[in-house]
Amino acid sequence: MPTGIAIRDPRQQLFDAAERVLLSAGPAALTSRAVTDEAGVAKGVLHRHFADFDAFLADYLIECARRVTDRDERLRARAGQGDLADNLAEALTDFFGSVAQHVLALVTFRDGLRARLRAAGVPGLPVLTEGTRMVVGYLEAERDLGRLPAGFDPELKTLMLVGSTQLAAAGRDDGPPSFSEVRRFVVEALGLG
Repeated sequence: MPTGIAIRDPRQQLFDAAERVLLSAGPAALTSRAVTDEAGVAKGVLHRHFADFDAFLADYLIECARRVTDRDERLRARAGQGDLADNLAEALTDFFGSVAQHVLALVTFRDGLRARLRAAGVPGLPVLTEGTRMVVGYLEAERDLGRLPAGFDPELKTLMLVGSTQLAAAGRDDGPPSFSEVRRFVVEALGLG
């Protein structure tokens, strides 16, 4: 890699490369070399912007968690409109088509990453925690609009849906669960059948 060439927004370039590696090859393939090779930059670029690879991964996951906010706003805007099961299945399919399906493995097997996330005050599993809040918020909005029964428990149903989708996504070589698979979870968990 030639030196002296300015890199436009190197942090974002590295984050984008990490996402491509994670989605194409999984968490085991996510190394500093794989990220810098994918980004087309020298390995030193990563270390100029981050203390170490775990610091990079922590910042990357925090950025991914922030992006869930956009999904959250789009889903809540659909409350009261269209088919509830379709809305939720689409959101969950999209969510687990992202890095969300790899977060558990990534955080579980990297002690340094967990320590960095805790030091940054990040609760639970980043991305998955925000995705869970997204679904709870949507279900609360639908309940408040009367499309779900008054006694409906959004938190319990969300755990069922996120857990089912996470388990269906785990260890698959053919990608995340399909819309129809996720819709079936939604219909069964919410009793919409």
